[in-house]
Amino acid sequence: TDAEESARKKTFAEVQTERLDQAERAVLIKCPSKLNEKKLLQYLSSHGNVKSHFFFENRGINALIEFSEKSSVASLQDAVGIPSASEHHVVPFKSRLFTFTLKNPVSQRAEETPLHLSPQSHIPVKNLIEKLCLADSISSQMYILLNEYQLTEENIKLRFLACSLIRDLACAYFPDSTVKPFGSSVNTFGKLGSDVDMFLDFRDTEKHATKMKKGPFEMEYQMKRLPSERLATQRILSVIGDCLDNFGPGCSNVQKILNARCPLVKFSHQPTGFQCDLSVSNSIAIRSSELLYIYGCLDSRVRALVFTIRCWARVHGLTNSAPGTWITNFSLTMMVMFFLQRRSPPIIPTLDQLKELADEKDKHVIGGYDCSFVSDLRKIKPTKNKETLDVLLGEFFEYFGNFDFRKNSINLRK
Repeated sequence: TDAEESARKKTFAEVQTERLDQAERAVLIKCPSKLNEKKLLQYLSSHGNVKSHFFFENRGINALIEFSEKSSVASLQDAVGIPSASEHHVVPFKSRLFTFTLKNPVSQRAEETPLHLSPQSHIPVKNLIEKLCLADSISSQMYILLNEYQLTEENIKLRFLACSLIRDLACAYFPDSTVKPFGSSVNTFGKLGSDVDMFLDFRDTEKHATKMKKGPFEMEYQMKRLPSERLATQRILSVIGDCLDNFGPGCSNVQKILNARCPLVKFSHQPTGFQCDLSVSNSIAIRSSELLYIYGCLDSRVRALVFTIRCWARVHGLTNSAPGTWITNFSLTMMVMFFLQRRSPPIIPTLDQLKELADEKDKHVIGGYDCSFVSDLRKIKPTKNKETLDVLLGEFFEYFGNFDFRKNSINLRK
């Protein structure tokens, strides 16, 4: 459709900003098992216009409610009570996670409506195979696989809401910080059920770093100074980890892994059902998320091929969610990208070609490395390659089956 076409042409940054903004206007409600959808929406509308909503199953029925205005969230928060502390004492952190119960369940039971629940995980392999058997070609099987496994609109909203809820906690210490997802949640290659990688970003604070120019003084904040960025990252994550553990509603199994190459805090976010990894801003990771986003948007065959190869690799035990000596999904994805750059004519451009199309606002130098590439998808010419997916799948195995890994390497830049 035209709407989808224009959505595909949005820059990575535009999509991120829109999604983060959407998440700020959303709340998550644990609902009673018997529910009248119309009544719930009617009640919520007294706080403002409900722009969108959906229900999903996760330890009971839950609703993600997105208001048109952020002020509606505050209005709803003002109307919500604090749980009575009879046998437990509550930590008084007021978030955007609520539990609704019916005042007189018996009389209202008659009014319940069957709810449409949005699935938050992909179908099991045996159900997938049944669906694949009905397809008329390998290409259409690959698109079915993509459709069953890729993130849904609802699941993406839930991922951004999880980040936004963690941000609410982080803002207690760092009012200017944001929490943003990266990796598979945003690069168009995410699979339903995958973890949410998120990072704490202080970039917005750095934007204000232009020193006061007026008058005879230069002004800057007094801040604690530490010998290295790594130590600062470890300290920040240590405290945020404790904060999630002690005060974060629904945050459980919090593990601080501060001595890793990239220090992080792992935790389960029970209200959304996600496993989350929180680190501190990583510009390189964001750039590679954006690069994959661009490749994923350029041609529908790119994602279908990646999902198929990854599914094949998982079923054959070549990849594994546990860390170890196996190849990673990321490396497999890079192999597919390289293969698509090598087709004649190429299906996707090289990184150097994307760099040539970059303008001033696309300039990014990170740690001395030039990470510039075009962000505007409309500047990239569509490919003239018409090969079908089944041909590409066969050729992929052929290509890497005969690739001399001892002599050659894979280089997405060239």
